[in-house]
Amino acid sequence: MDYQNRAGSKFGGGGVASQSATNADRRERLRKLALETIDLDKDPYFFKNHVGSFECRLCLTVHQNDGSYLAHTQGRKHQTNLARRAAKDAQLGRKKEEDGAYTGANAVQVKKNVVKIGRPGYQITKTRDPITRQHGLLFNLQYPEIAPNTVPRIRFMSAYEQKVEDPPDKNFQYLLVAAEPYETCGFKLQAREIERGEGKLWTWFDGDRKEFWVQVTFKTEREESDVRSYASKEVSEVPEAR
Repeated sequence: MDYQNRAGSKFGGGGVASQSATNADRRERLRKLALETIDLDKDPYFFKNHVGSFECRLCLTVHQNDGSYLAHTQGRKHQTNLARRAAKDAQLGRKKEEDGAYTGANAVQVKKNVVKIGRPGYQITKTRDPITRQHGLLFNLQYPEIAPNTVPRIRFMSAYEQKVEDPPDKNFQYLLVAAEPYETCGFKLQAREIERGEGKLWTWFDGDRKEFWVQVTFKTEREESDVRSYASKEVSEVPEAR
């Protein structure tokens, strides 16, 4: 921090630091201290959202860069919430220990060390509803060596969540299918709204043939435009605060 080049100070003199300069210097010192003691990759409350900002899941705060987040972790609010969380976990831990059982976040979680054996075979078929004229996709994945008592699971991921393609393209979304011991498969789809009505989005696992089926149906362009127009109408009808 430069103390001698301020207005009104002599060469070699410290000068008087303003409140803003003092705060900036304090934040910089806290950031450097945190960088030496905190590993963000191991911080359970550190989260990077889809717009590139950083969030603290414990305090529900948003930060524009990692330095701001690190300075926040050294602040009074974050440290107070950490103490409250530790006290609550300790209280719940003692209660479960007295009961002789642990559940939820206090349970002993054994990390699985599964050796991946590659990707499953798959087949994709285009579909179209004869009544609603909605387009869709039917996925068929083969898991001949799937682990016992395991059922594949699916998840939709936005372009901003994935880390494979950079920069992300908002015109696409991803369908993930996971089943141990196979690698997780990702299918790149158009960023259209998914129809989640009965019979439109479903999954089924054939335990005998070791095959997993996923049906995805997209809403029509007219339905999507109706939803957007209805949402904009609701926003415009909200009365202004006086």
